[in-house]
Amino acid sequence: MSGAEPEPKQFAVPAAGRLAGEVVGEGPAIVLLHGLTASRRYVVHGSRLLPRRGFRAVSYDARGHGASDPAPEDQGYSYAELAADLGAVADRFAGARRFVIAGHSMGAHTLAAYALGAADRIAAVVLIGPTFLGAAVSEETLAYWDRLADGLEQGGVEGFVAAYDHDLEPRWRENLLRITRDRLAVHRHPAAVARALREVPRSRPFEGLAELEFLDLPALVVASYDEADPGHPYAIAAAWAERLPRASLISEKPGTSPLAWQGGRLSREIAAFCELPEVAERLAA
Repeated sequence: MSGAEPEPKQFAVPAAGRLAGEVVGEGPAIVLLHGLTASRRYVVHGSRLLPRRGFRAVSYDARGHGASDPAPEDQGYSYAELAADLGAVADRFAGARRFVIAGHSMGAHTLAAYALGAADRIAAVVLIGPTFLGAAVSEETLAYWDRLADGLEQGGVEGFVAAYDHDLEPRWRENLLRITRDRLAVHRHPAAVARALREVPRSRPFEGLAELEFLDLPALVVASYDEADPGHPYAIAAAWAERLPRASLISEKPGTSPLAWQGGRLSREIAAFCELPEVAERLAA
């Protein structure tokens, strides 16, 4: 293994506008999908471990996020549209070869929506912090997302932070607010992010958890304990792992920083999962 740090190469994929991203390394592709209001950095948080382990890490900004274009006027931010974008990126970097997808929150839902229609193309999936249970989203939850959208539209980053800064666990509050400011600052189209804040929670990646039983793929589900990350409940991740036929569930130790926030450790877990014989054989097929 070379001691040189792999360098990212920027790319743009034409898909309902332009999706901006980067690819690092050579080998089987692992496509990384971020969550709502985040950008491509916020899956493995800058870790280069995956390319050092022989994988090609492909990450991109979802439509309207980061450096990617907003949705066209006749489109929006539904999971069907987000899954179609994923398909365009997969066509570019995997072609006819199978690949792995790892997604956090919105990214986990996007990959599930995509995988349910394209399981033969996928070697394995890594689902980090899913939040969808199949039931209709409550009016209270939708009002929360609308409040964040209003804050971003009316007050920019600080307006969003003010709307977000309610009932945060004191131990994690300063860290959460710092991360929130950092990740919101990279968006070139804040109005598009505000629109996504309204539309993504109103979209359904699939009808109900029973559909996950059709995803007969190796799956790694990454959970976080609710003390630090109540927005991604442990119980929901556990419910996904129970429904997926070939899933394992992992998490951080109670009382420690969520595994989803630890880029290096999360990358090690993803790499180890992809090196399992059942995944490696599917990648090589």
